[in-house]
Amino acid sequence: MDYRERVFMAVAEHLSFSNAATALFISQPAVTKHIKELEQKAGIALFVRQGSHVFLTKAGTLLYDHLQRISQLYSELDDEISSLKGASEGSLCLGASSTIAQYVLPKVLSDFQRRHPKLQVSLVSGNSLAMERLLLNHEIDVALVENGSGNAALHYIPFAEDRIVPVAGTNSVYGKKGRLSIQDLHAVPLVLRETGSGTLQTLLQAFNQWGVDVEQLNVLIRLDATEAIKRFLRYSEGVAFLSERAIEQELQWNLLKKLEIKNGIVKRFFRIAQSPEPAFNHQQKFIDFIQGYNV
Repeated sequence: MDYRERVFMAVAEHLSFSNAATALFISQPAVTKHIKELEQKAGIALFVRQGSHVFLTKAGTLLYDHLQRISQLYSELDDEISSLKGASEGSLCLGASSTIAQYVLPKVLSDFQRRHPKLQVSLVSGNSLAMERLLLNHEIDVALVENGSGNAALHYIPFAEDRIVPVAGTNSVYGKKGRLSIQDLHAVPLVLRETGSGTLQTLLQAFNQWGVDVEQLNVLIRLDATEAIKRFLRYSEGVAFLSERAIEQELQWNLLKKLEIKNGIVKRFFRIAQSPEPAFNHQQKFIDFIQGYNV
């Protein structure tokens, strides 16, 4: 693909000229210029602008679908040529929040390594804040985080949606009750993650939106790992808010109970955090792979 087509792909994915400019580290007028040139070349409008919003036209959607396939073919060609040369592809160090590292990445990384067998991939995990610090310090190449806000020095791309739900031990008082109200949240004995956790940050933002005073929460204990929280809940009367992805087995085995809470489901996005420097080849390979993966 030529550069104008890459600019088009960025605008199509962000549905925003300004966000595409930020992602590409170029000016917004430059983005507008490239899109106009591409539309002139195609002889048809690729975007329709409604106020501050941008939408793909039918022709734009068609072009985007074909360019995605072309990009995939180029990537496969590079991989096969590298394999024929028998050369090592180098190394890639990923950092991921604990939820993403434990419950999302195992299958993703297995498939990615089958695709790139000569690329040496390593993974470190911790909370989202810690992963962002490692990225800014150039200790990792890509960070996958779950926090809702972010660092102004980084750029973020969503790659999967997640839901945070209330859970309790199946035999606990709240597990047997099976439901909560938002009004209950000041009294419920809560099991929370540590400061810096993306899950905690997202949860407290939701509490604020619901009118729950986070300074008055009844915090039973704070634990620094989802696995520790899940095990703790099995032996306590506490309630925790955890990713649905993290509790699939416990629900199946009837160890934990997902609680109903009216108007209280917390949605968020898992995101790729990137530093301002242009992504090198291995970084971009992984970013493209996980964005196209059915997470």
